[in-house]
Amino acid sequence: MEDDCRPLLSSEQTGESYSHRGSRDLLDIKAKRPFHVEPRNIVEDDPQERVSVEAAILNSRLHYYSRLMGSSDRLLSPPNHVIPPPEEIYIYSPLGIAFKVTGNDQSSKNPSIITIFAIWNTMMGTSILSMPWGIKQAGFTLGILILILIGLLMLYCCYIVLKSPKAIPNVDTSDWEFPDVCRHYFGRFGQWSSLIFSMVSLIGAMVVYWVLMSNFLFNTGQFIYNYAHNVNTSDSAFGTNGSDKVICPYPNTDPEGNCTISTRYLVNNGNDASDFHHFWSKTSTIPFYLITLLLPLLCFRSASFFARFTFLGTISVVYLIVLVTFKAVRLGFHLEFHWFDSTQIYVPEFRVLFPQLTGVLTLAFFIHNCIITLMKNNRDQKNNVRDLSVAYLLVGLTYLYVGVLIFASFPSPPLSKDCIEPNFLDNFPSNDVLVFVARTLLLFQMITVYPLLGYLVRVQVMGQIFGNHYPSFLHVLALNILIVGAGVLVARFYPNIGSIIRFSGATCSLALVFVFPALVHMISLRRQGALRWPSALFHSFLILLGAANLLAQFFM
Repeated sequence: MEDDCRPLLSSEQTGESYSHRGSRDLLDIKAKRPFHVEPRNIVEDDPQERVSVEAAILNSRLHYYSRLMGSSDRLLSPPNHVIPPPEEIYIYSPLGIAFKVTGNDQSSKNPSIITIFAIWNTMMGTSILSMPWGIKQAGFTLGILILILIGLLMLYCCYIVLKSPKAIPNVDTSDWEFPDVCRHYFGRFGQWSSLIFSMVSLIGAMVVYWVLMSNFLFNTGQFIYNYAHNVNTSDSAFGTNGSDKVICPYPNTDPEGNCTISTRYLVNNGNDASDFHHFWSKTSTIPFYLITLLLPLLCFRSASFFARFTFLGTISVVYLIVLVTFKAVRLGFHLEFHWFDSTQIYVPEFRVLFPQLTGVLTLAFFIHNCIITLMKNNRDQKNNVRDLSVAYLLVGLTYLYVGVLIFASFPSPPLSKDCIEPNFLDNFPSNDVLVFVARTLLLFQMITVYPLLGYLVRVQVMGQIFGNHYPSFLHVLALNILIVGAGVLVARFYPNIGSIIRFSGATCSLALVFVFPALVHMISLRRQGALRWPSALFHSFLILLGAANLLAQFFM
């Protein structure tokens, strides 16, 4: 009762509330909406129990204080007697359902090892399939150097993004993401620009997924058909002999280009095989078959069902590493160093096509739009920089391992290193059992991840435009048709994942990796009076580097 009579704006009350609240990490009003609910009103196994009237009243009082409290002014924050103790905090649902928070924040956070592998698992995407091709485009020696350099630059820019909310004084940034930081410094232009470039990375990934799903579904169906009909195939006349066959699907491709054509199949089953390939084409039919499966999945209101299958990503990457190791041991290393001059079989160590690798790497190391959220769950916040650095080291080593082993073990002679495909699995025939397993795993993984990516796009686009993540079924359907249509068109007319990855990576990284983080860092230092010309020069160079990376993609 004594607290009720104390004025809200009293300096004594304010100081006490700060110290008392500082001892409890659960009381972030902007992050949660806690309220008191009597234990009899919560049934652990039945979350449909309705909230009591007393709880609803207390929740309304908290909302009232939240409206009084500005983002940077905590003088009108709820007094201590309004906030329930930590053991009686529940999460309020708009449907009137209460869920008890189990444990405190510290126990629910992840140790460093979990955080590191969460970052590793998030970054391990489709880019790993293009690493050997990217190293081939840049040259073996230059490719390794570029991979290390770009990894370090992306790590530094990610570090800037991670610390950017804490560099803003006198503002509660505990629940901010990087778009909020951009809005703080650049207004609505910064917020919408970061959103648009984030959409480029998401939609680009969805287009790559559609192309790869068409590829994997085609090869999986081809394997099953050949096995069921006992068909002997020769994927290409240009291939190696032996138990671990490697093929060059289109040997007449210009070494300086990266166009793709479909693999030829030489079969002896007459009209049956002809009819099968008429209805089972990698570019003409499969991309349209996928619509019947994936478009309905995109329209689900919630993506929680698909989130349960994210473990398939880890399994697929681990299997790919094992597959690459096994193939490299069986094939052996085939390297010959020609520093600047190419031969009929080998590529030079330094090539002018290296920007294609930089474009791929800017997407391969891209995690800047969600790193703040991932690091919030780290148990020991003072280790954030260390854990982020270790995660980037593991990602870089994984990319380096796959890229170097596939490039080095590619059998040259008799095949040319220029035969390495943007998807290195295409260099193995469809009847390879181990590669068939890899394609099947990746296919199921992408079928479950694709709706998650679509859900992220929908939440950000619909939330910004309509203020509602699911305004209506027709709105969601129209958005999903546009996304699916983009994937179908690319898979039908330009199914080259290397070019798609490098363009989308260079585009989204220009804003979210180089321009905005560098500008935010320089503005923050300038306001603190700590900006020096070496720092300004280096971060201005980062902006120019991002612009040059994007511009160079149009001349490759």
